[in-house]
Amino acid sequence: MPTLPAPLTRLSKLLRTSREHLEAQDEERSASLRGTDPIGTLASRQRTRVSGVLRAVTYRPSQDKPVLVGQLYDGTGSIDLVWWGRRRIAGIAPGAHLVAEGRAADGAQRLQIHNPAYQLLGPGQ
Repeated sequence: MPTLPAPLTRLSKLLRTSREHLEAQDEERSASLRGTDPIGTLASRQRTRVSGVLRAVTYRPSQDKPVLVGQLYDGTGSIDLVWWGRRRIAGIAPGAHLVAEGRAADGAQRLQIHNPAYQLLGPGQ
C-alpha cells in the first residue's frame, strides 16, 4: 500500500476527525490558557476553578425551591453548576462561556458545584 506525503496524511487525518472532537480540543485548550482545573480530573470535595461552555441549562421546579442547573463542558468532561432558588440568571444559557468557582460535590450523574461564583466570558476570552 503506497504511503501518502506528510501534508496529505495530516489532511486525511483531519478529515476523519469528528467536529465534536475538534470542539473538545478547542475547549480543552481554552481552559488550559485560562489556568483553570480540567473537569475530567476533579474529585469530590475539591475546591476548584473551572471554565468551559454551557452545553445545557435546565430549570427543575421542586416543592421547596426552584433549581437552575447548567452543564459546563471543557473538553475533558462535564460538571453541573447548580443554583438553588433561581429560575433563571441573565447570561446563563446554552453556548455561554464562563469561569466558575466552588467546591465539587458528588451528584446523581456527575460532579456538581452548588451556587458557584461565576464570571461570564466574552468572545475571545
